[in-house]
Amino acid sequence: MARTTPPRPIDVATVFPELGPLARQAVRLHPRPGRPTIHESSVGGPLLWPADEDWPACSDEHGHWDRPVSLEDVRRYRDLLEAAWLRPRSPGENLLTAEQRAHMDKLREGHPPHHEPNPLLPVAQLHLRDIPGLSGPEGADVLQILWCPLDHAEGIPAARLFWRDSADVREVLAQPPVPLDVDHYGNYVPEPCVLHPEVVTEYPASHELPDELGKRLSAWGRNAWAGLHPEDDGHHGSTYYQDEHSVAPGWKVGGWGPWSFRDPSPMNCGTCGSECRPLLTVDSGEWDGGSGSWIPLEDRDHTGPVGIRHPSNPPMVQIGRGYTLQIYICPTSFDHPHLETMQ
Repeated sequence: MARTTPPRPIDVATVFPELGPLARQAVRLHPRPGRPTIHESSVGGPLLWPADEDWPACSDEHGHWDRPVSLEDVRRYRDLLEAAWLRPRSPGENLLTAEQRAHMDKLREGHPPHHEPNPLLPVAQLHLRDIPGLSGPEGADVLQILWCPLDHAEGIPAARLFWRDSADVREVLAQPPVPLDVDHYGNYVPEPCVLHPEVVTEYPASHELPDELGKRLSAWGRNAWAGLHPEDDGHHGSTYYQDEHSVAPGWKVGGWGPWSFRDPSPMNCGTCGSECRPLLTVDSGEWDGGSGSWIPLEDRDHTGPVGIRHPSNPPMVQIGRGYTLQIYICPTSFDHPHLETMQ
């Protein structure tokens, strides 16, 4: 099913024409539970990976706040907890039986960290045919992103990007290696999802605008919010532009960076100094209490029980305390190292 973002409550560029030249196209990916194949675009799905090409692994030293777990432990833990939340229960009945609780505690015990290279985990496969505006090196028609599912610099996983021509893959790797170690809570293990790409228009976050324009937008937002919601106390008004009119939440390609709790920092290529551009945003949720207007029309009438796989976060990826991870690439060369940041 396609996903449709509702029109913005107000066409902000007509109110502030200086925003018009700053408009950018973003592609909301709208990952939803499914069983993608190696020939489809996906989040957390299988990759079209050549059998004669080594599977990448991470050789970095990892600092472990908690003991790592296995990928299988994460899958089993989620399945058990999901089934428990979805099963009917009598009033006062515990969510888990004593046996289930003991089993889940065992799954969370973890194991001593391995010291050999840690095979990477698939994060996303994006066929250029499916993502409007996404371009790669000459001859490449698919982008594959993998990461080490452990904390690295800034407390985020370390990603690797691979561009390839799908026609060159004659024989597919049947059984890719799996990570030896996964972070204790499985925050960086995406559930397999199919994608429903949708083009939207974005404007810069308030942090990236000139101070004078940002102040005018804040004042306008308070008045606009009060006019639309006279019964509200107006608290949301100061962030009305940021939440409802600038940067779309959720997994997306392109657009603007969702600067939020931290000020924008220069994202310049370490090789040539060029200003990098956003490639992929990995989000801990597609909507929350402050961004409800971005909920796709098709997801607004959700009924039925909800387990741990919440409709706003089908991949079940958690970045920090519910933040986002952005991957930036150099506009000069696809061979230059990418940048990652959390906000």
